[in-house]
Amino acid sequence: MKKKVKKIKIKLNGKIKLIPEKIKMSDLIKRFKIPINKVAIELNHEIIDKKNINKINIKKNDTLEIVHFIGGG
Repeated sequence: MKKKVKKIKIKLNGKIKLIPEKIKMSDLIKRFKIPINKVAIELNHEIIDKKNINKINIKKNDTLEIVHFIGGG
């Protein structure tokens, strides 16, 4: 029998999402297929250095804003 994964609620770009507990930010980025080179990430109103996403654990009720860069001219 498979062990049930506990879920936590976070807010991602204004929408409530249920994600596995104890997930790293890098895994969250992969799960939502976010192009890491083309975004800025804000966690709880603080800009994240993308070099540190492997070290950051997402916690219950965290708020993430992920902004895509769009080229133009």
